[in-house]
Amino acid sequence: MGRLRKVTLILPLVAASVALAACGSSTSGSTSGSSGKTLTVYVGAQPNYPQQFAQWSKDITAKFKAATGANLQIETYSSASDETTKIQTSIVSGSGPDVYVLGTTFTPVAYGTKGFLTLSAADWTAAGGKSRLLPQTLGMSGPNSSTQIGIPVAMRPFGMIYNTALFKAAGIANPPTTWDELIADAQKLTKNGVYGMAVGYADTYDPWKFIWAFTHQAGGSLVSKDLKTAQLNSPQVVNATTQYFDLLTKDKVVDPASAGWKDADAMAAFASGKAAIFPMATGTAINTLDGASSAVKGQYAFAPLPGVGPGMQSLPAGADPAQTIVSGDNLAIASYTKNKDLALAYAKLSTDTAMQVEQFNLFGNLPTNQQALDQVLKDNPKLAPFADAEKGSTPTAFTGAFADIENGLANVVVQSLPGLAKGTYDVSAVKSLLDAANSKAQQSLNRAGQ
Repeated sequence: MGRLRKVTLILPLVAASVALAACGSSTSGSTSGSSGKTLTVYVGAQPNYPQQFAQWSKDITAKFKAATGANLQIETYSSASDETTKIQTSIVSGSGPDVYVLGTTFTPVAYGTKGFLTLSAADWTAAGGKSRLLPQTLGMSGPNSSTQIGIPVAMRPFGMIYNTALFKAAGIANPPTTWDELIADAQKLTKNGVYGMAVGYADTYDPWKFIWAFTHQAGGSLVSKDLKTAQLNSPQVVNATTQYFDLLTKDKVVDPASAGWKDADAMAAFASGKAAIFPMATGTAINTLDGASSAVKGQYAFAPLPGVGPGMQSLPAGADPAQTIVSGDNLAIASYTKNKDLALAYAKLSTDTAMQVEQFNLFGNLPTNQQALDQVLKDNPKLAPFADAEKGSTPTAFTGAFADIENGLANVVVQSLPGLAKGTYDVSAVKSLLDAANSKAQQSLNRAGQ
């Protein structure tokens, strides 16, 4: 249930996990006779929503008890390091949580350990079935449609938020559909102490997504299709990185202070009316924008991010619109569990319409259940652009090396922040940083392919 995580998994554990997977018990049958049993679920803590998390925990525990007769124990982690350590130690020992909640870009890393249940057709049926889920949310459930470990329980597609009052005052009728249009609009909106865009260059999670999107929209990729070759120093990635930096240094549509901003700072700037556009946002922003301290309540709207990259009027042949990664949370069942049926029953409960709607109401996560999503959009029509963005989503590479790829791009941005704070960057330095990141990513890909 947390945001996308960047982790480094110790892949030599894979060999151990294969043996342990064979030793783990995966009982089958109904959940009858489950009274007195306990299913342990490992989820991300929600420090920003403590009361909501307490309510969700109480409700799902009660419903699980009523449905199965078994108890539910919810354990939480507060960091990617906690989650990684728990998976490593549990796989080695053959015991631990029965169910893990994994961020979508972490799912391939977990898959690479071979410590999680590959879902059969019967398993999917017991978990409520694929047919009730939005098809795009399954894009990061496994390496292909027949080999999957992840059951999507929340989706957080990325889009943009724009200030409707500022757009109207500037004579901008519609949100932009290309990045050149977005930059031109942002330049028009940058005046009188207001900047066209709010971007958190120092954020832990989102800068790499801009680089990823610009790369795909130019027809490139961070890793080859066969998942064997890192491409972080390709011309497309170099251009994507400099284009991201140019928003601050060349286009001058973001506050110079944003070189030190996290996303929370950028959101605060937008919510206070000091920025006209907030790109790379999720629907959870409603909690801030409709809050008592928001200066833009009733004066904002959502839109998909542009599907055509900077410097282009249309996509090159074979390029992806890459408006959003496939983003959200998956449930994965540990291979060692002795409570497989209860784990599948928990997945069924977590993806049913009622719990999916409640999850949205408490945390702002959009449902993966199509019926629940329809209900949420009926009650909150302003969120429809995020559903549209999900339809145009592009999965990230399904490889256990992707954590190192994310980390590599993040480090390039971090190392460039001192220059960005002065309004500049060195292209040759960016290329050198990408060369180094590519070398490490290649080593990780080599390990993942062993």
